[in-house]
Amino acid sequence: MNLGVGLPTQVSDFVEGRDIVLHAENGALGYSERVGVDQADPDAYNAGGEPITLGPGASVFDSVRAFEIARGGHLDAVVLGAFQVDSEGSFANWTTPAMGGGAIGGAMDLLVDPGRLIIAMRHSERNGRSKLVRSLDYPHTGRRIVDVVVTDLAVIERDADGLVLRKVAPGFEPEEIVELTEAPLRVELW
Repeated sequence: MNLGVGLPTQVSDFVEGRDIVLHAENGALGYSERVGVDQADPDAYNAGGEPITLGPGASVFDSVRAFEIARGGHLDAVVLGAFQVDSEGSFANWTTPAMGGGAIGGAMDLLVDPGRLIIAMRHSERNGRSKLVRSLDYPHTGRRIVDVVVTDLAVIERDADGLVLRKVAPGFEPEEIVELTEAPLRVELW
């Protein structure tokens, strides 16, 4: 599983004891949780530049090999952040009009064959606007490729008919999540 920078890097803090091998496009395979600067090995960090630990059997290599793993279809899942996800499973994560440029990174390579694509993001922008939209306002990163969206409020899957609300954060009702989401949602909780 590859974790994108930002919010997705937090996933590494919860993989211990699970059958998950983490891959980073900067050249690490088999790493685990992030650590503080006081525990950091200056040679062990994730793609976001955060210090990490290397578990038993971990390996490090150059980024060329790391991208061969990503592009070669050897990943079972990729977790990326996003600015927006639309009702067809397209997403935008590299620029917004306000950025005046962009931050094209490893996501473009990871999308060649991501396995299961999971988007981890906040449900709404700071101004309260839903980040799950009918149609993207920002330049596309990938079209019709998102499998699951995990936000601070919900877990949403995409199927052939659109977005499906599967799980709701404690303290919220499904109807509240539907109201807070611009994209159409079917409610079929697990």
